Amino acid sequence: MTRLPKWVLFALVCMFTSSCIVCAQDATKPDEVKVDWAKVVQLSRSTPTLQVVVNPQLLRGAKLHDSSFAALHMLGADYVRYVPWLPYPRQAVAELSAPANGKTSWDFSHIDPTLDDFMQATAGHSVILNFSTIPAWMYKTEKPVTFPDDPNQVFWDYTQGTELRDPSMKEVSEYYARLLSWYTKGGFTDEYGKRWESGHHYKIPYWEVLNEIEFEHHWTPQEYTRFYDTVTAAMRKVDPNIKFVALALANPSKHPEMFEYFLNPANHRKGAPLDFISYHFYASPTPDQNLDDWQYTFFDQADGFLNTVRYVEEIRKRYSPSTKTDLDELGVILTEDEKEISHPGYVAKPEPQGYWNLDGAMYAYIYSEAAKMGIDVLGESQLVGYPSQFPSVSMMNYNTTDPNPRFWVLKLLKDHFGPGDKLVETTNPSRSIYAQAFASSHGKMLLVINKRNRAEQLALPTDAEGATVSLVAPSTGDHAPAQETLSDHVLSLQPFEVAVVQYK
Repeated sequence: MTRLPKWVLFALVCMFTSSCIVCAQDATKPDEVKVDWAKVVQLSRSTPTLQVVVNPQLLRGAKLHDSSFAALHMLGADYVRYVPWLPYPRQAVAELSAPANGKTSWDFSHIDPTLDDFMQATAGHSVILNFSTIPAWMYKTEKPVTFPDDPNQVFWDYTQGTELRDPSMKEVSEYYARLLSWYTKGGFTDEYGKRWESGHHYKIPYWEVLNEIEFEHHWTPQEYTRFYDTVTAAMRKVDPNIKFVALALANPSKHPEMFEYFLNPANHRKGAPLDFISYHFYASPTPDQNLDDWQYTFFDQADGFLNTVRYVEEIRKRYSPSTKTDLDELGVILTEDEKEISHPGYVAKPEPQGYWNLDGAMYAYIYSEAAKMGIDVLGESQLVGYPSQFPSVSMMNYNTTDPNPRFWVLKLLKDHFGPGDKLVETTNPSRSIYAQAFASSHGKMLLVINKRNRAEQLALPTDAEGATVSLVAPSTGDHAPAQETLSDHVLSLQPFEVAVVQYK
């Protein structure tokens, strides 16, 4: 075997040692983000907001009522979506029995108080109402649908049937016209000519027509489009200025035919309003995963959803470019939540430490990436959840009644970003940290998200020295974003931190 001369061996050792020193130095050097403020990639149209789903904890006197509506009022968001829905029929359906023998069953006693509190909390801001649950008696079913007398008892099997008993859809369209009249015109006249007075004269700028239509009654594109046209025509007779949100799909990636058919004006009645479409996304880890897995799963699934958004946008632009988009349910549903619903009596394990910050970080990431695509509204789901009612989607701490980090991330975004911002070219340094620069009326700002369950450092452009940093992180807990001032241009990030760097 040939031996290398000693001087060659010495040179190789020196080269290896020098290389290791350089590697060690590079390993400790923080990643650097680069911003080209002169290159605008998108003018933002994106409003961050949330949805409020009706459940017993939002009733007057309930543990979470006061703090939740106080938080909603303090947030001051627009396009807030309000959804009374199927698990609580008496809180979602105003006419629970079919008219008969000159009598009707109209009853708003379990509906109005919560809606009144919602409208007061959002006064001065736009809202989207969605009474998504059609009275069960309007559907053909093998036997009448029965439901609990207790308005607070959950019932998951109310939406039975796939065929309306009135094929003309006149019956159901008049139901929705009366709902709108109740809340905007002071009352309505029922099926037998009796006048019902409400005293309500709310301004309702948007109404969403049904919810997750591929699941609730299993609508086809043709049936839903006809329903939409019929119902909106009836409601526009009550308020010609109201605008509508359509589809609210649960699985948009699996139903391109819904977008292809609905967004084509040729498939609608002449003059049918195509104001907004909406659809949803929830990250959903597998049962064997934990927080260390979720930090990858959530963002990977968010990227998959964003790819769906890109495809839907191409369909929308091709058929109806003036139609806007509302991604009005964004969040995470943990497998423990599903177990509670499918296994009565099972109590979900509490969410692990760090989960709420991770979920908030994912929403901030979707908001920023969707803003690059010109998406109009992004709604975090949802204000109040708790054990038995999808606890992992809550924006309120259901134990302490304080807003949790998911709420504070939304507040952070709402206070710093919105329509009219200019998103400028930003070069992200790694897959662990996400950054996007915005030029707005507030000045130059940089949104930074730590996607990982570990501390990170990010080198900012030198002109960021002295900037103010507002942040939501494990150290802020269930409290408002903290503020600090940068002494140099290196930003230290806590696990799953969401930060806004506001330049001087």
